[in-house]
Amino acid sequence: MIAQQLTGEQLLDKAIAYHDPHNNWDTFKGTLNVTMETPGGSPRVSIIDIDLSNEYFKVVATRDSIQTMHSIKKGKCTTSITDSISEPQRRTPCETAGFLKNYYTYLYGLPMKLKDPGTQIFETVERKTFKGKEYLVLKATYDEAVGSDVWYFYFNPKTYAMETYQFFKGDPNAKGKDTGEYILLNKETVINDIKIPAIRAWFYNKDDKYLGTDILKAG
Repeated sequence: MIAQQLTGEQLLDKAIAYHDPHNNWDTFKGTLNVTMETPGGSPRVSIIDIDLSNEYFKVVATRDSIQTMHSIKKGKCTTSITDSISEPQRRTPCETAGFLKNYYTYLYGLPMKLKDPGTQIFETVERKTFKGKEYLVLKATYDEAVGSDVWYFYFNPKTYAMETYQFFKGDPNAKGKDTGEYILLNKETVINDIKIPAIRAWFYNKDDKYLGTDILKAG
């Protein structure tokens, strides 16, 4: 059902006003402690330092006593990974550092990151029921240079809190069908006056298979 009362940009502005009322994300400086739990696997604990003003990112991840470090400061990469790259499709350690920087700043910077250049916000807002709850749903795609996934963001219709998001590898009504994942968000951690979802549970769109859960604590 179409939610005529709000455009996509208006909904995004209301969601950002809820999560980041003082516009602190652009100058975010803080530490995130993220534990990833997966079925049948050992937990991975990641200590993530982000300083957007100084273009600094660092993640130290530990699983089963094995620790790795990746950091980027003003485009310069430092990493603990020293093995050679023999597989053509495998990321180099510094490419991995860039991937991790983009991954963590995107997911933990939502919904504010939807204001980034290259993001295409659809004007039409839909009202949908997902997993038994009603939401206002925002659709976003990206310029080709940014990414090809199609994203949907589910907001509480009363508070505008972001409670779920979902992505497909292409149009979900065409080649993207049965691809991608949805992420259920629960609880919030307040860091630098920004309300950040504390628990993210990941599932496949295709069969609802549970993939794992990320648990966030402030550093």
